[in-house]
Amino acid sequence: MLKASTIREINADFATFVSARPDALFVGHEPFFNSRRTQLVQLAARYALPASFNAREFAEAGGLMSYGANIADAWRQAGAYAGSILKGAKPADLPVVQSNKFELVINNQTATMLNLTVPPSLLAIADEVIE
Repeated sequence: MLKASTIREINADFATFVSARPDALFVGHEPFFNSRRTQLVQLAARYALPASFNAREFAEAGGLMSYGANIADAWRQAGAYAGSILKGAKPADLPVVQSNKFELVINNQTATMLNLTVPPSLLAIADEVIE
């Protein structure tokens, strides 16, 4: 497990992959990582490292795959929550809610570039496959 909170630390962490040669990379949910999406995807490609992310924007930018909360659904839930408060509900009385709709996005172009074959069974259950 590696941690990074600066651009330089991300670059340094990826440089360790030359000797460590991990089989894959999972990038956790962190606002800083979201802001460095392009850097992370490009470094994963440079090091030929299959990478999985938590948000579809990473797969759309060229990451191998993403699995995470559907952001549009999460915003709808937030709007309904805010609407309840505006209608007079006390926030302390409202239940804690979490996303209940998740999506799997697979970038098949990236898989091909990495010389990986994504199993048809995984492609079949994906919410979106980027060709």
